[in-house]
Amino acid sequence: MTEVKIITDSTADLPIEIIKELDISIIPLYVTFNEEVFRDGIDMITTELYEKVESEGMLPKTAAPSPADFHNVFKPFIDEGRDILYIGLSSKLSSTIQNAKIAANEFPEGRIKIIDSFNLSAGIGLLVLKAASMAKEGIKLQDMAAKIQELVPKVKTAFVINTLEYLHKGGRCTSLQSFVGGMLKIRPIVQVVDGKMILGHKTRGKIEKSLNALIELIKTDEDPVDTDYIIIAQSEGLEEATYVKAELETLFPDATLIFTTAGCVISSHCGPKTVGIMYLNKNNP
Repeated sequence: MTEVKIITDSTADLPIEIIKELDISIIPLYVTFNEEVFRDGIDMITTELYEKVESEGMLPKTAAPSPADFHNVFKPFIDEGRDILYIGLSSKLSSTIQNAKIAANEFPEGRIKIIDSFNLSAGIGLLVLKAASMAKEGIKLQDMAAKIQELVPKVKTAFVINTLEYLHKGGRCTSLQSFVGGMLKIRPIVQVVDGKMILGHKTRGKIEKSLNALIELIKTDEDPVDTDYIIIAQSEGLEEATYVKAELETLFPDATLIFTTAGCVISSHCGPKTVGIMYLNKNNP
């Protein structure tokens, strides 16, 4: 058992086998259809989300865990004498970090550190993996939090959106208003910049063209790529993600590639056949 407990939320989108292996605790966000409330990854998984969207004819709303939710997860670990490092969904996209801080203030000062990932999906997961490695090495909470904070701006997250319907209805992409008229005919690459989602490259035509443009971002990155972990995330886009994984295996033969599925909260904003690449740069941004 490590001295520092690593906790994240369900939007970190790490594979369950890694979560169990590294003893990472997950606090679920919520997905709501009318009056029905589901805990992301517990009461509902991604395939069930899309089935519900189909049957209901509507997109769900999502909500952050409450301060009480965080308190209930934090308390047992504090009581057993462990410190906590929590890494969560960008504060510019959710109130999750704010609620975590409220809960942390209910415990003795210095026992819990909250890291705003300024990211989403496996972009958070990358930081969690690094923190879990540090916890195994016995690094103390203060030093660990400082090291993870230094990594936050080095995370690169980009993903291909197959349909803009989910982002459009969810209002999550700040530059989406520039797409009018035929916007649904465009397959964009969305990037996370300063904690927000922005629309980057715009591609038309076959999905392979969009996937190649996504791969080109990491291929042409001027900063060296940290090959400890490169994550490919997908939401009902297994075939497309497998194509991306094969290309990355050729480009980065020494990298540890992790293949994962986006959870319900991320999928409810990005939609089916979304495929993303998340990695860290070695140098400062």
